[in-house]
Amino acid sequence: MSGKLYLCATPIGNLEDITYRVLRTLKEVDLIAAEDTRNSIKLLNHFEIKTPMTSYHEYNKFDKGRYLIRKLQEGLNIALITDAGTPGISDPGEELVSMCYEEGIEVTSLPGAAACITALTLSGLPTRRFAFEAFLPSDKKERAGILDSLKTETRTAILYEAPHRLIKTLEELWENLGDRKISVCRELTKKHENIFRGTLADAVCWYREHTPKGECVLVLEGRKRQELEEEERRRWEDMSLEEHMEFYLNQGIEKKEAMKKVGKDRGISKREVYQALLKD
Repeated sequence: MSGKLYLCATPIGNLEDITYRVLRTLKEVDLIAAEDTRNSIKLLNHFEIKTPMTSYHEYNKFDKGRYLIRKLQEGLNIALITDAGTPGISDPGEELVSMCYEEGIEVTSLPGAAACITALTLSGLPTRRFAFEAFLPSDKKERAGILDSLKTETRTAILYEAPHRLIKTLEELWENLGDRKISVCRELTKKHENIFRGTLADAVCWYREHTPKGECVLVLEGRKRQELEEEERRRWEDMSLEEHMEFYLNQGIEKKEAMKKVGKDRGISKREVYQALLKD
């Protein structure tokens, strides 16, 4: 019988946020795979956990992943932990879970702290629908693509950022998205937890004068649907009916369907579009 992989959420700040179930599991498993054993040993020592550890991080996740799969196949039960938070959420874990499923190995998740959810609930912004983007990519083209997609994102967006890059990222967001509401959450669950609430312009000005410390979670207001609809309406109004039709025909859409789309965009019937085109 194969062993089981346990995804164990660890505290993002306050050690009291760890669950009884995680503590029991960390004591009972045969091996703990940790993102950074130097950090995790402090947690284990605090709770007097003596289970052996091995490293599993971004730079060895495939080679070590295969090693962990072999151990699981031999019947060992393994807990996966990261430096803080839930494995697989902007932390190592996603690939190992996928490898386990490919090999028919059972996986279970022990819920607990996650910085993105903690920040969202503290932000004061809508929580029903949200998009988690984690850290913006360093690749310029990929980064620009995500920033472009956020221009029309109506859900609350959550991003992570390191303190030394915070001002640059806030400036990019302000330049690309306009002056939306934002909450910048730092030192979550710790003694000096701090939530900055304001607009992107406010945040840029504040952090230019106050050097940020600690990992940051940015919770950003989504675009209002009414604004997007108004922009779309203005876009079509600037086109002639023929240009509007050409826009869809160039995409390979059949003429009847293109008329239907044009009518929907302009708030008129397909018949009205047809008659207007005939007159021209």
